[in-house]
Amino acid sequence: MPGAPACAKHVAMHPRKKLAVMVCLLTAFSVVAAFAQDHEKEAAAIKLLEMKWTESYKQRNIEILSSLLAEDFVITIEDGSSYSKTGYISHSADGSTHVQVAELSDLKVRLHGDTAVVTGQYHERGESNGKPYEYHDHLTDVWMKIRGNWQVIASHYSVPYK
Repeated sequence: MPGAPACAKHVAMHPRKKLAVMVCLLTAFSVVAAFAQDHEKEAAAIKLLEMKWTESYKQRNIEILSSLLAEDFVITIEDGSSYSKTGYISHSADGSTHVQVAELSDLKVRLHGDTAVVTGQYHERGESNGKPYEYHDHLTDVWMKIRGNWQVIASHYSVPYK
């Protein structure tokens, strides 16, 4: 239409071009959907590993703990103490501590390639040296895929400020 604004002009597209555009869009949507599915599967796998770690800590299963922790693992616990992998395993194996409750909640996993950051809540109750204790913590765990397996490389537990 002569004199019509440029935005009102209709541009005809050749049927082959329309088909090519539709194929490209469908392919892009398929790739995005597959990525989202893989992302969800990885996040679910990491949540399961978090639960496996918690249960092996509670049961003092050193073999499982050792397999989940990277060699350069470091953890900071509620009182501000930090442990390496060896120190944490020794602490976990200590027979003077009896963990009765160890539970995770509100876990959120953020994936960044071969690194995952997990945040959430942790509740632990038990006895240490014959005295009862109880923690309600916030946690941050960092997992990394090392030689094809997820391992935790850093962990921080803190008691919320009141």
